[in-house]
Amino acid sequence: MALSDEEQRLLEQMEAALAAEDPKLVNALRGTSARRVHRRRAALAGIGFFVGLGLLIAGISINPFLSVLGFVIMVAAAVTAIYSWQHVGGSADAGNGRDRAKSSQGSRAQDGQGFMDKMEERWRRRRDEGL
Repeated sequence: MALSDEEQRLLEQMEAALAAEDPKLVNALRGTSARRVHRRRAALAGIGFFVGLGLLIAGISINPFLSVLGFVIMVAAAVTAIYSWQHVGGSADAGNGRDRAKSSQGSRAQDGQGFMDKMEERWRRRRDEGL
């Protein structure tokens, strides 16, 4: 069943209001997510890294300036790839990922504290038994 002109207009107004209010939700519903963008950027940075490596190697025999340029491209591509790859996993559930990271750090700190307490207790026992 087709929508009337007025219903179509109201639907467009509602879509525009939703897009203005919550753009992340609209992007998630459209299927274009930040995760896809970061993944694509990381892949392009990987290609850029190999282009820089090629310039570095070619510059050795042709011109030292090409080697320097290749190295700079490699470093920039590596930094971009690392930055983008870190955001690939975190963009979908940014809040949940941070909460999980905080809780895992907290549990590591508690485990680490427990480990240190055990080691100190063992040290005290050995010292007391040795006297």
